[in-house]
Amino acid sequence: MIRRLFLDHPKSVGESFTEHFGVASSFGFRMIWGGVRCALHAWLPFAFKTAGSDTVKALHQEMLAKRAAKRADLTQMLTVEYVI
Repeated sequence: MIRRLFLDHPKSVGESFTEHFGVASSFGFRMIWGGVRCALHAWLPFAFKTAGSDTVKALHQEMLAKRAAKRADLTQMLTVEYVI
């Protein structure tokens, strides 16, 4: 039960629980900060004109890079021949 709740998902994205906690927390706080700036933009249209889209783009690029790195690691692991 503990493994399913706390360890399966981090393992599925190639992270330990601690690594996943750090990455997810970082994403969450950056999303909150982007949301605060969007809310301020609602009241002050001249301020933070691209804050929301900039935040989303940056987080999306980071996720794509992590996925590509994981895919590259897996491909290398499956195709490298070992010489003993």
